[in-house]
Parts: sequence; C-alpha cells; structure tokens
Amino acid sequence: MGKVIALANQKGGVGKTTTTINLGAALAEQGRQVLLVDMDPQGALSVGLGLNPLALERTVYNLLMDPKADAGESIERTKQEGLDLLPSNIDLAAAEVLLVGEVAREQALARVLRVLRKRYDYVLIDCPPSLGLLTVNALTAADGVLVPLECEYFALRGMALLMDTIEKVRERLNPDLEIVGILATMYDSRTVHGREVLGRVEDAFGGRVFRTVIAKTIRFAEAPVAGESILTYAGSSAGAVAYRELAKEVLAS
Repeated sequence: MGKVIALANQKGGVGKTTTTINLGAALAEQGRQVLLVDMDPQGALSVGLGLNPLALERTVYNLLMDPKADAGESIERTKQEGLDLLPSNIDLAAAEVLLVGEVAREQALARVLRVLRKRYDYVLIDCPPSLGLLTVNALTAADGVLVPLECEYFALRGMALLMDTIEKVRERLNPDLEIVGILATMYDSRTVHGREVLGRVEDAFGGRVFRTVIAKTIRFAEAPVAGESILTYAGSSAGAVAYRELAKEVLAS
C-alpha cells in the first residue's frame, strides 16, 4: 500500500502546488511510482503539469460523486516517467456542496484512493487553500500531512488553526494521521524578516521542521508555464536541488 501525504495549509500562495509537483517529481526520479491528486477546484496542479482543466472530461470530481466510476479513466500521464496525475477543474467546487448531504461525506476521497494506493508508492494530495470539506477529505484519506509554510509573519499566524483542524480530524476521523513535517518555503535569506520567521518556525515546531528549506527563485514561476517540474525544466538549479533533498527526507521518514 502506497503512502498518502496531504499537502495542506489554509493560506494560499505558500507553495502547496509547487511542492506537490516538485516533491512528486523528485520521488519519481528516485524510482518511485507517484500519483498526484489535485483537490483544488482552481486546478493549479493540473495546469502546472501542462493540462487544460477546462478540456478535461473526467476528473477527481467524477470519482468523488460516482462510486462506480473507473479511476483509471481519470488518471493522466505526465511528461515524467513514474509520475501520474488525477486532475481537477472548477467542477470540483460543486463537490463541496453536494457532498454535504452524503453519508460518510468526509471519506469520499479515502474510498477513491483505496484502490489507487495499491498501484503507487506515494500519493500526494494538493489541498485547496481552505479548511473546508475537500481538505478534510484529504486529511481523512492521508497517512500524513506535509505543511508548506511561507517564511512570512502572517503565514505563521494561521498555523494554530491548521493544527487544530488536523487534531480534530485525528480525533474524529483518522486516528493514524501524522504530521510528516513542516516545510519552510519562499525563504529569502537576504531579509531580516525571512530569517526571523524561519527561526520562529524552528523554535515553535522543533523536530517537525524539515532540514530542507525552499528558497525563492524565479524558476518556480517559469516551470509551470512549460508544463513541467523544476527538476526537468531546470534540473541543476537551487530549487531542483532543494526538492531532491526534501525527497530524501520524506523517503527516510
């Protein structure tokens, strides 16, 4: 059974999608079979891997709403060997409303992944920037949570709410849920503010913080335009090296 990791943070723009793509690519580069799951109705993960969400006929939405749907028909191959994608588009926004009236509504994604996780070594779920039902579904389906945290004061302030949500899911829905680690992203070592926030994160969360720190680089903005990860777009860049190091930490965890 593959390990399922949800990448969650209710604050947008902290690097969830970037980390999902590039950590997945780095794990695939290490010979693992990896499935990326786009649980954000904005479909940023799908766009970042070169797909047009509006042109997709079958997405994760179909699997969540129809228990009889064939998951294999919704999975898309990416440009990188060993890296597959379960895409989404704006249809997924309706799922948050429609699932409310369903029995076991928090476990819809877990049902979808029950079969798929047998085919992959790792399943990485890109959560939407909220703590709504889609994110709760991801946390319920996951073995662990990886929290990308921007090295900025306001991003740090929201961590208490996220940790509270994780704890509630652990108590009520998924007692095996663990925190895989907290990943400092968008770090700028040239600023006092960036260094101070990183220090606060390390003080607050100690051993839960990954040694790898993801620094700011324009390559992260350029790679999605090409529809690929930074590992294939700029394989020798500092960003690519950092995600390879993160993959080693995840594999060792």
